[in-house]
Amino acid sequence: MSLDKTAFLFDLDGTLVDSVYQHVLAWKESLDAEGVPISVWRIHRRIGMSGGLFLNMLLRETGIAMSEETLLRLRHNHAAAYGRLAAADAVRPLPGARELLDFLTANKFPWAIATSGRMETARHNLTALGVDPSKIPVVTRDQVRHAKPDPDLFIAAAARLGVDIRNALVIGDSVWDMLAAQRARALGVGLLSGGYGVAELQQAGAFRVYEDPADMLRNIDEIASRD
Repeated sequence: MSLDKTAFLFDLDGTLVDSVYQHVLAWKESLDAEGVPISVWRIHRRIGMSGGLFLNMLLRETGIAMSEETLLRLRHNHAAAYGRLAAADAVRPLPGARELLDFLTANKFPWAIATSGRMETARHNLTALGVDPSKIPVVTRDQVRHAKPDPDLFIAAAARLGVDIRNALVIGDSVWDMLAAQRARALGVGLLSGGYGVAELQQAGAFRVYEDPADMLRNIDEIASRD
């Protein structure tokens, strides 16, 4: 594998797998069960950051204080609800996701996945995508101190590949991915497949924005440096 080629560090939810709204519904179910009145749109705006930071920000907005026990229960209930949705075959790869990863592999571009989700939820998405974590570097929230918008996930993914983070592209669907990319000193590429708009992604640091993985693959020569 040539280390002179661009390395690709992918977010998972909303970037490679069409799972953002399942996460939104799972969090809504978990929050409703605890009597926390938060609108669906507010939940969506926080998807992509770590679950702990997500809950802290939402609860701060509502002024509701919760014990550590309740916060842990919220996270576990979200994971259980998401698992039910994933098991119902509601989570699938985004258009072009598998083809994009196959292209990178065939052309010897190093790539890895870095997700703010813990393995208990990421496992469903990796299975849907056909990615084996024993063969492809996958960094989850369980493995780093801080998740997005901190850069830890992407820095760890670059280290797993043995590449300089400054020679990597961070591919994500949220402003949290783009902010993490900037903090990691990597270039950010935004996808619209998670629900954020072009302007939002660009303002957060994306230097290119594509519709989804299929659109990115069609325009891969814009961003992929070769030997």
